[in-house]
Amino acid sequence: MTTQHRSLGAVDAGSAPFPTLDIAQVVRIRRFRPLRLLMGALAIAFVVFVVKAFANAKIDWSVVREYLFARITFFGLGLTILMTVVAMMIGLSVAVLLAVGFGSQNPVNRWICKSYVWLFRGTPQLLQLLLWYNLALVFPVLGFPGFGSWQTVDLMGPFAAAAIGLGLNAGAYMSEIIRSGLLSVDTGQYEAAKAIGMTRSKALRKVIFPQAMRVIIPPLGNEFIGLTKNTSLASIVGFGELIFVMQSIYFYNFKVIEMLLVAAFWYLVVTSILSVGQYQLERRFGRGFSRGGRH
Repeated sequence: MTTQHRSLGAVDAGSAPFPTLDIAQVVRIRRFRPLRLLMGALAIAFVVFVVKAFANAKIDWSVVREYLFARITFFGLGLTILMTVVAMMIGLSVAVLLAVGFGSQNPVNRWICKSYVWLFRGTPQLLQLLLWYNLALVFPVLGFPGFGSWQTVDLMGPFAAAAIGLGLNAGAYMSEIIRSGLLSVDTGQYEAAKAIGMTRSKALRKVIFPQAMRVIIPPLGNEFIGLTKNTSLASIVGFGELIFVMQSIYFYNFKVIEMLLVAAFWYLVVTSILSVGQYQLERRFGRGFSRGGRH
């Protein structure tokens, strides 16, 4: 009995019941994916088509080089950046007020915030710029009691109309971004801040917003980059940003594509720099969190 048991069930210490598998010797067989090859071929064909089209368009590259670093180009670029910063400040101020108002206990405040977002998201941005620029047709005079009054046509110039129009429109979209960030913070954080005697405004500044920034920064950065490109709409009201300057030049020298290529180059430069800044902010506010969002 003992001998038979050993012969059936015993296994030598130096032997294995199955042959060992050397992972290094495993050959990975890639699946044939014809759709990927087709998409890659189409992408290459499209790039070749675009390159050949531009090559056959007889573009005067000397004109592109001439205006790429010209003083007038930098003038338009500087106004574009200035408009972006001013409109972003207006939009952020409005967005924070709207996001906080959405969480208000007062139903009137919530109704005002919802109406604002409905109005500015429901009408074209170009239409809003034109309305602000022609505001004098509705309100010829603007004033405040005790401060005086002014002609609206003098106040609402191209810069003011574009900054207000772009900023208020961006505020409607950014308010939803900030509101989603505030909602991502656990309600226990609000209760803990209230338990230690913090007011609602102080809790928002010290506890809630710092935690919500991790969620807010990525879409807010995209909105900032989008706003940079949307400043080109300000040319419709006569503001001298980059597109307006390039149009003024090609109306004179008839080098349309050359001037548009100059504008495209500088827009790519500015948006690339902003993308790097956005990435750095995401890393800063994402410290302590893994990519999957877990601690």
